[in-house]
Amino acid sequence: MNRRYPDRPLTGVGAIILREREVLLVKRGHAPSAGKWSIPGGLVELGESLQGAVCREVLEEVGLEVRTIDLVAALDRVILDREGRIEYHYILLDFLCEIVSGSPGAGSDAEECRFVPLDDLSRYDMTTGTEDVIRSAWQKASDPHKVYCAGK
Repeated sequence: MNRRYPDRPLTGVGAIILREREVLLVKRGHAPSAGKWSIPGGLVELGESLQGAVCREVLEEVGLEVRTIDLVAALDRVILDREGRIEYHYILLDFLCEIVSGSPGAGSDAEECRFVPLDDLSRYDMTTGTEDVIRSAWQKASDPHKVYCAGK
């Protein structure tokens, strides 16, 4: 299926990777959202689990092996073209993840990647809703009474 002008929504996954009071951001290298900052992620492949897709995408995009901890957000992203037609439609599932191994470096779709202090997020031109999802993940990760569901 074509990503542009699809006949149904595509499912994507994202990884919120925290380190102390920082989060890993990637600068998108391709449309949609080329040049904007976001969390690592991409599309789920046929037959792939959500957690498997997150782990594969993070490895391809930033070279890190991660483990999913919990689902943070489920949202949709509909992008219209100038004529008002649906150019992109994604259902996005964003997971809080922890690093198992590796050092981050830009690969595949990412122009750049870096850990960014949470206090500096507003300085980055991010994709719609990214900062809110990151802050939700930070709240979950900071709550000592929260029970996480792990899975791969």
